[in-house]
Amino acid sequence: MGRPRNQTARREALVTAAGRAIAQRGLEGLRIKDIADEAGVSQGSVLYYYPELDDLVLEVHRGAVESFLASRQQAYEDAPAGDAVARLRALVASGLPDSTENAVHGLLYELHRRAGRSPGHAELMTSLYAREVALYTTALEVGAATGAFTLGASARDLAHGLVAMEDGYGLHIISHNAAVRPESARALILAHARAITGCAAL
Repeated sequence: MGRPRNQTARREALVTAAGRAIAQRGLEGLRIKDIADEAGVSQGSVLYYYPELDDLVLEVHRGAVESFLASRQQAYEDAPAGDAVARLRALVASGLPDSTENAVHGLLYELHRRAGRSPGHAELMTSLYAREVALYTTALEVGAATGAFTLGASARDLAHGLVAMEDGYGLHIISHNAAVRPESARALILAHARAITGCAAL
């Protein structure tokens, strides 16, 4: 590959390729060669843009977080604006993997493993959690303001619980726990949502 004119596009292509490589092979033993093969370029081309593999992995994590959050925000906004129930249901649906092979969730869980050893990864994991809590907080507050929900605690506290449930069930789904299916996990979270909002329509 010759020296590109558009370095931003080449960096983005390498981040995408690295994400695919991580999803397929995992982080342990990930090599520059794996990423180069996935991108269809030489190892030197990867090193030209990312001399340190850790820097590239961090960019993969950042991109995965932003993409996932954008998809959740879009799911919320696509639901009818005046329908608090539909919007909360949309958030629940958008937060769980739809199968054991869901690439986005699998990549996020794999990358989150770095949080214990890397401040950069820890910051991204913390940011993702906080912004998901903010999404649920908004949905619950709007529902309460319109009379659709009767909250048993503060919206923010309840939002923390919903995100934690998503994360727990999601990990079991991605880990191939036969006792936790996407459909049953979604039903269980919605049952919890009905209990904390007093909204039978959920």
